[in-house]
Amino acid sequence: MRITGYRTLTTIQEWARPVGDANGVFEDGVTTLPVVLVDTDEGATGVGLGSHAGLEGVFAAIEGEDPRAVTALYDRMLRRAFKAGHAGAVFGTIGALDTALWDLKAQAADEPLWRLLGGRDRVVPAYASGLDIGLGDEDLVAAYGVYAERGLRAAKLKGGLDVEADRRRLTLVRDVLAEAGGGARPGLMLDANEAWSRKQAVRHVRELERTLDLAWIEEPVRRWDAEGLAVVQRGVKAAVASGENLTGLEQYGPLLKAGGLDIVQTAAVGGVTHFLRVAALAHAHDLPVSPIGNIPVGLLHAATAVPNHLVSELQDLRPPVGITADLDIEDGAFVLGDSPGLGLTVYKGAIAELGLRPAPADPAGPAVRPERAGLRLLASEH
Repeated sequence: MRITGYRTLTTIQEWARPVGDANGVFEDGVTTLPVVLVDTDEGATGVGLGSHAGLEGVFAAIEGEDPRAVTALYDRMLRRAFKAGHAGAVFGTIGALDTALWDLKAQAADEPLWRLLGGRDRVVPAYASGLDIGLGDEDLVAAYGVYAERGLRAAKLKGGLDVEADRRRLTLVRDVLAEAGGGARPGLMLDANEAWSRKQAVRHVRELERTLDLAWIEEPVRRWDAEGLAVVQRGVKAAVASGENLTGLEQYGPLLKAGGLDIVQTAAVGGVTHFLRVAALAHAHDLPVSPIGNIPVGLLHAATAVPNHLVSELQDLRPPVGITADLDIEDGAFVLGDSPGLGLTVYKGAIAELGLRPAPADPAGPAVRPERAGLRLLASEH
């Protein structure tokens, strides 16, 4: 089997409500999702979900190769991109291609990826994550009511701009999940998306902890601020989670050395090989790993095969336009199917009709850091 070429598509996720975080909101509830299809001379196609940036150059590292040598090919792609820095969107491209190669490897073995990787159980525990900062209280309750109906008993809210608003919203979601769970205490997390300074993070979370029990606080300060994450970790009762925006294994070292992480995260766009390596690094530090992302199908398969997986993020309950996945959501967990590979089916015609191409970040959306982010001192300061 040899890799012969690739094709690109761009589809959308239709959330049917505003989505965003402390850095901005997509009011129309529509986000784009790049898709990469990797073809072989035997007619098999692997699916990767992620960036197209620098794709032609990175693909040159794997063209003509056997996709079953996936971990070696991952390193070939990193070496190809090292001079420009295998970071940001380019790292996402490597992750998308890597995921497609794992899809091909499992298809060649006629096994679902979770089985090929050594997973024993197809069930992956999940928590609800609504990208919900743009929702009013009534819509917030309704959104998490839908998650609760599918058995979700833990939730991560977006926040960080107003401590009393965060307290009110977390309490509302806590009550929704507790009622659905027969009174059992749900897990609550808050994601600030790097919006705080060190002092503000500690003050904000401590104020919330007067009345709420938070399982973790996510990205309280900048992703690379190892000392700052350690300051927050020591200053609050909640665990500190971060890592989704780190783009290389070497970037985790300073954070782990400083003692700044309790929950080690990776993003779906980083790819399967990156996740497996980060999980092993975290395991060596006796820390759990938790994947994030709306379409983390590859990481869900990989999560079944690592000893320290904690829980995976579940965002939208519906797949993107033109894509179906062989998985279900039952009793608060992802349940992976038996289709060979990732179990993804791409309906190219439906996506092509959208006529989309990858576009620059929307300045009104959560991909652009606000001018005042990290400069506020008080928990309630705007």
